[in-house]
Amino acid sequence: MITVRRAGGADAAEIVRLRGVMLASMSGTAPSPGPWQEAARQVLRDHLDAADATMAVFVVDAPERPGVLAACATGTVEQRLGGPANPDGRVGYVFNVVTDPGHRRRGYSRACLTALLDWYRDRGVRKIDLRASAEGEPLYRSLGFADVSGPTLRLSLPPS
Repeated sequence: MITVRRAGGADAAEIVRLRGVMLASMSGTAPSPGPWQEAARQVLRDHLDAADATMAVFVVDAPERPGVLAACATGTVEQRLGGPANPDGRVGYVFNVVTDPGHRRRGYSRACLTALLDWYRDRGVRKIDLRASAEGEPLYRSLGFADVSGPTLRLSLPPS
């Protein structure tokens, strides 16, 4: 049986470590240490323990290593303007779904993601988006995620 728990601010360092694992998996090289890590830890500490949190991370602890996380799934709720298909305008976004390489193929990411989807359901969030890696796509599709129409576009503004 897999035990999933909701992470708190005290888990920030491990969640950021797993984020580095995910980024390395996606790009092929480990990200360089830098200010991004402390900034990410601070965001987690600020948001995870808030009573009215719009961010949640669900984790599985590494069974043989106390204090180490085996997997996580992160999500946020964004308030947008409502429309006919989503009257209240709340949209969930899933990201940072990752399992440490030594713990893969045990259902940990599925368990974390399922707990995150339950968190969305409990809050009445019915529209949930994510961007899938090739490795993660089968998991997401098995949970009901489907293609959406229209291109995804992004603009990256230079620092001011």
